[in-house]
Amino acid sequence: MAAVTIDRALVRSLLADQHPDLAELELREVDGGWDNMMWRLGDELAVRLPRLARAPDSLRSEQRWLPALASRLPLPVPTPVRVGEPSALFPATWTVTRWVAGVPADHEPISRPDAAESLAAFLRALHRPAPDDVPANPTHGGPLTTHANGIASWLAVLGSDERATAARRVWDDAAAAPEWDRAPLWVHGDLHPANVVVADGTLSGVVDFGELCAGDPAADLSAAWVLLPAGAAPRFIAAYGVADEATIRRARGWAVLRALVLIRIGQMWDQGLPGGKQTWGPAGQAALDHVLSAA
Repeated sequence: MAAVTIDRALVRSLLADQHPDLAELELREVDGGWDNMMWRLGDELAVRLPRLARAPDSLRSEQRWLPALASRLPLPVPTPVRVGEPSALFPATWTVTRWVAGVPADHEPISRPDAAESLAAFLRALHRPAPDDVPANPTHGGPLTTHANGIASWLAVLGSDERATAARRVWDDAAAAPEWDRAPLWVHGDLHPANVVVADGTLSGVVDFGELCAGDPAADLSAAWVLLPAGAAPRFIAAYGVADEATIRRARGWAVLRALVLIRIGQMWDQGLPGGKQTWGPAGQAALDHVLSAA
């Protein structure tokens, strides 16, 4: 992937080659993205091109599964509408999707408490038994204890911060909770502020389904603390309505882990390291405060 320069000219050439009816629409590069680069295409579409080696497989998963899921989800999602195939111009698959309007929540955090109901309705609609051929994703929707060996390293990002001890208590309680023992459910797998968008202070869309998998819904329920404003988690849990105590405990552990990852990526920005994101650090600090204040 690194050998190909992804720029406006390439995107225009790819469209002309495989989807010529879209090739003359206005193209605007969209800032952000981790595995993929994105260009807004006209007013209603976007083009996503993988820039990391693992990204094409994630795009294939979205291309296969997201169109069917989107019809039952109560918030806009980037539904694939065209598929780009590998060619002499570009060696991997790429996708034209629906554009999801809004500002990423790492730039404009959700501020309205009633977003709790919107998020709960979205996850209730998503969290249904997944078909047998939907892959598992141990690091994003599997047992929380998958991350047990690495949690000390993640907690180390807090240094001498007194919150490290409190975060460890929440993690240990979550890791001790009974594991999910029911049928695997559809799980987004990567709900953090850069993967949702906001309008008028509330949740307006969910994006980046590259980690979509069958697994434990607790991974997604961590969004109660990672995405929502302080104090909104109980309102979310009540609206979601079907999470037992063990699942909520595991969700708190996932929230701690996601907060620490966001904080570390923010630190990487501060240190000038590749992969750092300026807005992720503050989002992670807020998420950690939310989950610890509820502990």
